[in-house]
Amino acid sequence: MPVLSRVTILGAGRVGGALAARSPIPVALVTREAGWEALDGPVGEPVVVAVDNAGLDAALARVPAARRPDLVFVQNGVLEPWLFAHGLQDSTRALLYFAVPRRGAAIEPGGTSVLTGPHAESLATWLRAMDLPAEVVARDAFAAAMLEKLIWNCAFGLLCQRFDCTVGEVLDRQGELLDALVHEFLAVGRAALGVDVDAAPLLQRLRAYSRAIASYRGAVKDWSWRNGWFVAAAAAHQVPTPTHITLLREAGALPATT
Repeated sequence: MPVLSRVTILGAGRVGGALAARSPIPVALVTREAGWEALDGPVGEPVVVAVDNAGLDAALARVPAARRPDLVFVQNGVLEPWLFAHGLQDSTRALLYFAVPRRGAAIEPGGTSVLTGPHAESLATWLRAMDLPAEVVARDAFAAAMLEKLIWNCAFGLLCQRFDCTVGEVLDRQGELLDALVHEFLAVGRAALGVDVDAAPLLQRLRAYSRAIASYRGAVKDWSWRNGWFVAAAAAHQVPTPTHITLLREAGALPATT
C-alpha cells in the first residue's frame, strides 16, 4: 500500500476544511476560486471530493479525465445513480463517521468511518493518523454500510428538524418515533436495494454514534439524495412509510409536488 505524501481535497467547506486542518500531511485544498492546478498533479494521488451533493456536477466538470479514477466521494445519500451516470461506479467511497458542526469548527470524532475502492486503504491510514477510526470493506459490505448511514442522516435529520433539537435529545425524547422511522427505512432499503439489515443491532449502532456527537443538530437536506430518495423508492416499491411522511409534513420538509 503506498504511503501518502499529500492529499488533494476538493471543497473547503465544513468537512473539507476540517480535514485539511487536522491532516498530518500536506493538503492541496481546492476552492471554487483557486487551487485547481493541484489536479494537474500525478495520476494515482487521491482527490477527496468534499463538495456538497448539489455541487457534484460543477466540480466534476472541472476535473481532468485522467484524474477521475482518483476521486474519493465522501457525500452522504444515495450516490449510485449519479456515479453510474458518469461512469464513476468503481470510484473510492467513504462514509465519514464524525461531525463538523459548522464551517471552521474542529472535527468531533464519532464512530468508525467506512471506505471501499482503489484508494480506500491509503485514505483509511490517513484518517487513522488523525485519530479518526476507519475500516476498509468490500463493495457489497459497503452497500449495507451506506444504507445504515443514510438511515442515520434521514432519521436524525428529520427528527432534529421536526422537534428543533440535537441528536442527543432525539435519543432522550423521541425513541419511539426513531424506532418507527428506522423500521420503515429498512423496509424500503430491502425492497429498493436488496439490502437486508437486522434492526436491533442497527439501532444500537445508530444510538451509540449519536451519543458520541450528542450536541450535533441534523436537518433535512440534499432532498433527492436522502429523504426524497426514501419517498420515491417507497412509492416505486409500494412500501408504506406513514411515520416518515407525517413527520416530513409536520417539519415543513415535504415538497408540495410530492
